[in-house]
Amino acid sequence: MSPRCRRCAPVPPELRAAAGLLERRWTLATIYAAAGGASRFNEFRQSLPGVSPTTLSDRLEQLEAARIVERRLVAGRPPHSEYVLTVRGEALAAAVAGLLEGHARGRVTQS
Repeated sequence: MSPRCRRCAPVPPELRAAAGLLERRWTLATIYAAAGGASRFNEFRQSLPGVSPTTLSDRLEQLEAARIVERRLVAGRPPHSEYVLTVRGEALAAAVAGLLEGHARGRVTQS
């Protein structure tokens, strides 16, 4: 066993929880789709080919619970729901876009 790092701070539980959400498949793609204009469930499905309806529903619920998206009920015939990024979600979407931009420029490397 190696000696404890004297200068290392433990990773906060909030960061571990956020990382747990973001590492789930389709989470970052769902945030990206929301930033690109998807708001209704079927729009997300069109933006995310290959995602199952169950997985997409789970991700949207998890993102709502994390206050990254907000679900709004829209009156009409039939009534429907729309998802919009919160301020927190917009900040995260900007970070996701930054990752994509860095990747396009060849700055992001795989380890």
